[in-house]
Amino acid sequence: MSLSLYNKKRRFDETTEPEGKEKSSKGSLRFVVQKHDASHLHYDFRLEMEGVLKSWAVPKGPSLNPADKRLAMAVEDHPFDYRTFEGIIPEGNYGGGTVIVWDEGTYEPMEGQGLSRKEQEKMLLQQLESGNLKIVLHGKKLKGAFALFLMKGRGERSWILNKKKDDAATDGDILRKDKSVQSGKSLAQIAKANGTVLNHPEETIAKGTSKKPVQLLEAKAPVKTKSAPKKATTAKKAAAVKKKAATGTWSESAVTKLLGASFTLAKKAPVPEDLTPMLATLIDEPFDNENWIYEIKWDGYRAVGYALGDESALISRNLTPFTEKYYPVTEGISQLPVRAVFDGEIVAVNEKGLAEFQLLQNWQNTPARLQYFVFDIMWLEGYDLTRLPLIERKRILRAVIPEQDVVKYSDHVVGKGKEFFEVALSQGLEGIMAKRSGSPYLLDTRSEDWVKIKVNQRQEVIIAGYTEPRNTRKFFGSLLLGLYDGDELLYIGHTGSGFNTKSLEAIYKKLQPLVTEDSPFAKKPKTNMPATWVKPRLVCEIKFTEWTKDRMARHPIFMGLRVDKKAREVTFEKSTTMAKLAKGKTAAGKAAPKKTAAKKALAKKAAPAKKAAPPKKAAAKKKALTGTAKATKATGSLQLDLTAGEDQELKVNDAVLKLTNLNKLYWKKEKFSKGDMLNYYLKVLPYMQPYLQDRPLSLNRHPNGIDGPNFYQKDMKGKAPEWAQTFDEFSESTDQTVEYLVASKEATLIYMANLGCIEIHPWHSRIQSSLQPDWCLIDLDPDKGNPFEQVIDTALVVKKVIDSIGAAACVKTSGSTGIHIYIPLGAQYGYESSKQLAELIVTMVHQELADTTSLERNPAKRKGKIYLDYLQNRETQTAAAPYSLRPKPGVPVSTPLDWSELKKGLTPTTYHARNIFDRLKTEGDLFKGVLGKGINLEQVLSKLAAQIKP
Repeated sequence: MSLSLYNKKRRFDETTEPEGKEKSSKGSLRFVVQKHDASHLHYDFRLEMEGVLKSWAVPKGPSLNPADKRLAMAVEDHPFDYRTFEGIIPEGNYGGGTVIVWDEGTYEPMEGQGLSRKEQEKMLLQQLESGNLKIVLHGKKLKGAFALFLMKGRGERSWILNKKKDDAATDGDILRKDKSVQSGKSLAQIAKANGTVLNHPEETIAKGTSKKPVQLLEAKAPVKTKSAPKKATTAKKAAAVKKKAATGTWSESAVTKLLGASFTLAKKAPVPEDLTPMLATLIDEPFDNENWIYEIKWDGYRAVGYALGDESALISRNLTPFTEKYYPVTEGISQLPVRAVFDGEIVAVNEKGLAEFQLLQNWQNTPARLQYFVFDIMWLEGYDLTRLPLIERKRILRAVIPEQDVVKYSDHVVGKGKEFFEVALSQGLEGIMAKRSGSPYLLDTRSEDWVKIKVNQRQEVIIAGYTEPRNTRKFFGSLLLGLYDGDELLYIGHTGSGFNTKSLEAIYKKLQPLVTEDSPFAKKPKTNMPATWVKPRLVCEIKFTEWTKDRMARHPIFMGLRVDKKAREVTFEKSTTMAKLAKGKTAAGKAAPKKTAAKKALAKKAAPAKKAAPPKKAAAKKKALTGTAKATKATGSLQLDLTAGEDQELKVNDAVLKLTNLNKLYWKKEKFSKGDMLNYYLKVLPYMQPYLQDRPLSLNRHPNGIDGPNFYQKDMKGKAPEWAQTFDEFSESTDQTVEYLVASKEATLIYMANLGCIEIHPWHSRIQSSLQPDWCLIDLDPDKGNPFEQVIDTALVVKKVIDSIGAAACVKTSGSTGIHIYIPLGAQYGYESSKQLAELIVTMVHQELADTTSLERNPAKRKGKIYLDYLQNRETQTAAAPYSLRPKPGVPVSTPLDWSELKKGLTPTTYHARNIFDRLKTEGDLFKGVLGKGINLEQVLSKLAAQIKP
């Protein structure tokens, strides 16, 4: 729960929305539904919990009909005072538009009648965490039982709001009651009273609400077709094609045949809404690789195309409607005899047939014609294709794009990146794209599986002011340009080139409403002519020769305005190399705060270690022991003398550790103390450290042993010792930076154990390659009723599947009730690919063991079955490390095994702290393989896809 993201998105000097402060009501819990006319009409559904309003945007609005399942996209928490907000959010602000309180009232959990408010709230928070809210609403319009549940496989934001069958259910359209329950006014009346107009006129919205399958189009007049041929026969033919496309011409068998072996990776799904496309990482130079394909980098506007017949739409990468603005393209995709969602680029082609970005600004008044170059497909005739390998998506795309003047298939070459780049250079193209042929489509992600190589330096920049014109020039002399670095807007130069009289006037008029007295730059620049400052809202693109050492763009030339980019998204675009990506030495694909954090962490590691302060003289009951890092790593022979007192000091590496309460029994029945635990970790260090080295850690602390309460600690901000390394990771869920402890030296493990960390939980990736895990994890997690022999049998089926696809894997007991199976990846692939691999494997296992296993995340829905957990393959997720102790009876150890040991007689406590070292003497470390080269994921996924039954 946090209101920081809410506050961050708003400028309270411009909007009357309430500032984010936690506040709770008295009596019953409250709910509100606000009708919001922003870039799209939608309804905001808000539930009071923990002093804030948990919020979802419902594009089609709530319904009292149980047959209607409404998409609800989770958004940031809102303050409780937002419950009564009604009025105008000024244009240019987040969510700009008109808001009314459409409904409000009280609510409680479905089974919470008779419980206290505190008990109800606890029940609701548990349901929210599990992704399945069941509530009863007592509103003026919405009444009765509703379910709000998380959609599987669609991330953490996509939910469904659905009315339950009860006395309040009806098939009538509740949205026709369009007045505010607070003021009695409609959206249009509120807008008029505030001297503005709606983005989407009320009468158009009312007509389209119940008919459109997705809320994608601007609610305005139908797509213009002025450019369509006037011949009657052509018009009739186009209408017939559109009619076919609207109903879908592909039968289930035709789709299955087209998908071929890839059918097993496709998922049944409705048309995706508000889809944000995959983005690429900038690199310095081209390369050759047979596992990559190469495409032209088109010089235009990125757009997602919804080919849905009469409902066709074009939406920019930041969800701005392009449907009417580029209506010839919309007309073109509407005529395709297929229902699909494409990724492509809108370009303006000049008389010579070359794409020219400047022509897009005012294409209607130029000889240019518009074309839409399609390079990917994400959805086809009811199937989500994002999990298919890219090369398969391209094959399917080519099959469904016919020869047409407007919509064009964007072709590719395989393997020959350097030669393709030379051709792009000779033909004056902007650059090329390189994409890993086996990569899935990652929505709303900047991935290293897609990279871009530019011929010229190009950069989106923010217009922050302009200078007075000289001589006979009109309107302005130069534009003053900036880029964000964190929260600061930095000056990067000015441009007076690339304009004509029309563009000077057009830009000048756009800038006038944004004029302000104060410079928006963090440091006000000196200008050669008097400057007029503007609010940093408009984005343009420039071409330039190079960046100077002080981060100024040399010889910038104006290329055109970017209506598809938001100013706050425009930052310094830093290039990297494929060599660095392969070694995982960049944070490509992360948000800006994460990149900064990674740099900070690596710099911290590279800096000379600070000498620890000399230890104070120990009290009489303390005894100082010392050992060298070399001795610890080489022999693990350093041990505490537990007769020397319960508080001692120990030197490991250059760190002096103060160890306390050594005599406290952490396992009372086994008479195993905290000191015994520390000696265990000191002795096992040589075996355990390779699986901890350079990995961020989550702390699970048991300060009073396994029978006492425990608590989790991730953020070590202000708490880590001076000698310790930390790693900053931005958390999108809390909108805060978390400072993780990093296992960069042996002392870190002993420090954690002294804090009461019985079990050690490292990340799957290292800080040098935080987005590329070293292994893929499959966690077999049994229910209470599953005997361990059943877990063993399941693990052997996993092994059979892994063997069948030519992969390798290591196995260990979890140390608790389950088994962990690790597949080495060699930090070559992203987390999404790792999760996809695990999901496909466990899907095959579940097909064979449907009676004893489950893929259901909710424990209540998988009682008596072993959970095949593949979801731990995500950034910041952890698992008990090899040789970690577990806070369970018997002092069990998470023990690496040979596959031949998985047989009857093995138990979770077969190996424990008192016998593990005898085993290590004879068997050595059986887990080394997980840190090896790693599998070829493309080959493995291809073999898996051929085996999975539809």
